[in-house]
Amino acid sequence: MHDEQRRERRRGAGWYVTAALVTVAAVLLGAMIGPAGPTWWRVPLALLDHLPLISIDSGVSDREWSIIWDIRMPRVVLAGLVGAMLSVGGASYQGVFRNPLVDPYLLGAAAGAGLGATLMIATWGDVGSGWPIDPVPAVAFVFALGAVAVTYLVGASFGGLRSTATLVLAGVAMVSLLTAVQTFVLQRNTEVVREVYNWILGRVSTATWADVRLVLPYVTISCVVLFLHRRHLDLLRVGDDEAITLGVPVTRVRLIVVIAATLGTAAVVAVSGLIGFVGLVVPHIVRLIAGAGYRRLLPLTIAFGAAFLIIADIPGRMLTAPAELPIGVVTAFVGAPFFIVLLRTRDLTR
Repeated sequence: MHDEQRRERRRGAGWYVTAALVTVAAVLLGAMIGPAGPTWWRVPLALLDHLPLISIDSGVSDREWSIIWDIRMPRVVLAGLVGAMLSVGGASYQGVFRNPLVDPYLLGAAAGAGLGATLMIATWGDVGSGWPIDPVPAVAFVFALGAVAVTYLVGASFGGLRSTATLVLAGVAMVSLLTAVQTFVLQRNTEVVREVYNWILGRVSTATWADVRLVLPYVTISCVVLFLHRRHLDLLRVGDDEAITLGVPVTRVRLIVVIAATLGTAAVVAVSGLIGFVGLVVPHIVRLIAGAGYRRLLPLTIAFGAAFLIIADIPGRMLTAPAELPIGVVTAFVGAPFFIVLLRTRDLTR
């Protein structure tokens, strides 16, 4: 028994080390590649040169360092935060609803954010000028939280907080309603269709350190709360009645997990736009390679989710240069075929 436990701990430690190395490699790769700036191999040297107590002649000029630090790195860090939050949010949603096909947008967060951004862009036009801050993320964030709150209240009033089926159906109805309203607004304001769809398809190309500082507190709080409920998520996998027998306050746990996952998801979606498949693909990959236990699943999902989206952003910079391909298009190209194969090889609905 003790030998088996030691082997399991070693396997877990090995996966954590692997996840950390993959994430660091993705960050370096994202910082090294771009249409402008220094030669790629000079970037790691420049990053090391700016660490305390380290001095290296990287050959990077002040202008090139500005490209690395002020343009590439905010983009890399924001992509990492968005990928990590969407991945851990998807894994948590799949746990509380006991459905591996659930994603972070299930209860209407994406549809609410999309409607909020559409209304703001259609009402104010070029919202990037004349404002001390960009109001689109703030409005998208509020609409995303509002949509999930209404969905949860509707599901709770008809089926109770323990009825996952009712919540899912309420989410489907809310998404349909919000999408219909968004389509109506776009039909009445056809001149902003292109700008709205650029937002909807997802982007981190305009990321700044201000965007990182904006979403970091929400992502941190959400991840901490979800980490504290890892054991409960494992127990919920066996069913509500069994979890109650084991002492789990099912209704309270489900409410807390949904709120935490939605808070982080709404924050990152408000800044990055709608990026699909991350919350579906990454948790499944982690389950396939490292097991389904949430004690290991959540930290690995965060690390691999961050690495996945950082790497997914690279083709968008290079394939259509000097233009950029929306990151949501890249994740769809990668995620959709993967998920079709996964559905083919594994009966996920069983």
